[in-house]
Amino acid sequence: MGGELDADTRLVQDAILRLVNSTIQPRSAEYDANAQFPRANLTLLAEQGFMAMTAPVEYGGAGLSYLAQTVVVEALAFGCPATAVIYEVHNSLHTEAVWRYGTDAQKANWIPKLSDGTAIGAFALTEAEAGSDAADLSSMAYPVAGGYRLTGRKMFISSAGEAERYLVFARLPATAGREGITAFMVDRDTPGVSFGRPLEKMGLHASKTAEMVLEDVFVAVGDRLGSEGQGYEIALTLLDGGRIGIAAQACGMLAAALARSRRYAMERKQFGQPISRFEGVQFKLADMATDLYAARLMTYEAARRRNDRDIRVRAAMAKVFASEAVVRHALAAIQVHGGYGYIRDYGVERILRDGKVTEIYEGTSEVMRLIIASSLLHSTEEALWKV
Repeated sequence: MGGELDADTRLVQDAILRLVNSTIQPRSAEYDANAQFPRANLTLLAEQGFMAMTAPVEYGGAGLSYLAQTVVVEALAFGCPATAVIYEVHNSLHTEAVWRYGTDAQKANWIPKLSDGTAIGAFALTEAEAGSDAADLSSMAYPVAGGYRLTGRKMFISSAGEAERYLVFARLPATAGREGITAFMVDRDTPGVSFGRPLEKMGLHASKTAEMVLEDVFVAVGDRLGSEGQGYEIALTLLDGGRIGIAAQACGMLAAALARSRRYAMERKQFGQPISRFEGVQFKLADMATDLYAARLMTYEAARRRNDRDIRVRAAMAKVFASEAVVRHALAAIQVHGGYGYIRDYGVERILRDGKVTEIYEGTSEVMRLIIASSLLHSTEEALWKV
């Protein structure tokens, strides 16, 4: 469902679904219950060649399409949403940063480790007072001999303390707004780097989220990514791809809601017949399937057009539609299951817990609508036909 895939992408999808169904999904509930970081899943994905999928082959990546990576994110979210978000951040927001903006030496040094699982990558942009307004950063990067000294605090960092490498954004002295924001690669074990306690979240319990603290952290010039002042541009470009990844996560969880609801409706009997024969249940399943089809079409199309000039609005549309669909249909899945849907053993309550954050992280639904509206209001009337 959701658009035809080319032969190579179909092979990738078949391979990841086999891995998810055989190994990743069966241990997902345990990871969630114990809030255990799924390191074994990431190691397995690296061994099977799913890391650094879009990075150039000559630097140790797989050289595959963004669509291929997108179907991997979707399949992982179907089986283990926490693994999916860790994987998506590692690939879309960290590894992609290296191959898009790194020097040849940086690519040669960093991508092989990101590909073989030696290093998991994280993304450190958000701050306590700089969420949707990403330009309002207070973390500072002070130039010193041979590099910079970073000081500041980052909030809501996925894989905090677990990832080995962090893409950190900080501003240069005497700058404001977008001006002066610069990107740096920081190792977890660098002196001055520390992390707060894992935050107790509504969902995605196996994905560690915490504050990252930078106290006079030295970063060499060779670990700066891009040029001084290019950080804001880098962050927004990466978030365009990240939002496609979030839409893919939502599609995977919506597919799980539909699969579990369909199976339960066909097995559960009331009034002498399966509840799948009741119109009220059938309509819920039909709406789930329809929205899943539409969400996949939008997400796959955005992935195919990752490098187009209008990707920002396409990614925003895919994210807002898919994320709101998964929350809406997670509630419907619970309703289909009745009282059992409220129980953890049946798995649908977790889809609601895990799915809700897709409306929030990497740009809230409200911010997505601002992006879409801005595009509409600044386009010529003729250009609207292309939306």
